[in-house]
Amino acid sequence: MTTIKNQHNIEIKKGCCSCQFRQIDNQGERICSKMELKVGSNFCCPRWQMSDGLKNAGKAKGTVKKLTEIIIF
Repeated sequence: MTTIKNQHNIEIKKGCCSCQFRQIDNQGERICSKMELKVGSNFCCPRWQMSDGLKNAGKAKGTVKKLTEIIIF
């Protein structure tokens, strides 16, 4: 599987696992909504597009955005 970097310089594996068009059916199998096929985890079609969540990965630059409670044992 090849890797590609997003706009925040985070490496993303290019495949069905990171695609915008990946959907999971009731049995837990991956479905490509563009091609309407059941696909495997290593599958990568020419229509691959990075998912919105992975486009934003690294945006916070490792800072804590919201701190509600700290529990120390």
